[in-house]
Amino acid sequence: MKKLKLSSAQMVAAARARIEEIETRDAIAMVGNPNVVIVDIRDPRERQRSGYIPGSFHAPRGMVEFWVDPESPYFKDIFGEDRKFVFHCASGWRSALTVATLQDMGFAAAHLKDGFSSWEKAGGPIEFPEPGGNK
Repeated sequence: MKKLKLSSAQMVAAARARIEEIETRDAIAMVGNPNVVIVDIRDPRERQRSGYIPGSFHAPRGMVEFWVDPESPYFKDIFGEDRKFVFHCASGWRSALTVATLQDMGFAAAHLKDGFSSWEKAGGPIEFPEPGGNK
């Protein structure tokens, strides 16, 4: 197989060098803060299997750029609010790339440095969807 010009790991490292990263303990302290929106970009199956951060907003990775853009027909009002947005995925790779892209768009955001896996290990609060629910 042909070697890529830029690996995914290199892309993540470059993104992390220029975005705000939130440590897990600091993110746990943000739960319930009305000025903070924690945005979960994981796949719905990941949320079903592992649970989610209480009060988090689910924005599937493939739609984030469209949901934050007020000129997009897919814009979600929550992203027009004057709040701090902290994105997360499972390990921090997808959210680092997402936040770097959003920053390029002019949308201010941060990400959970080590992802939901570090949240679980640190004993952060987790909720699970109701059986048959789609939260």
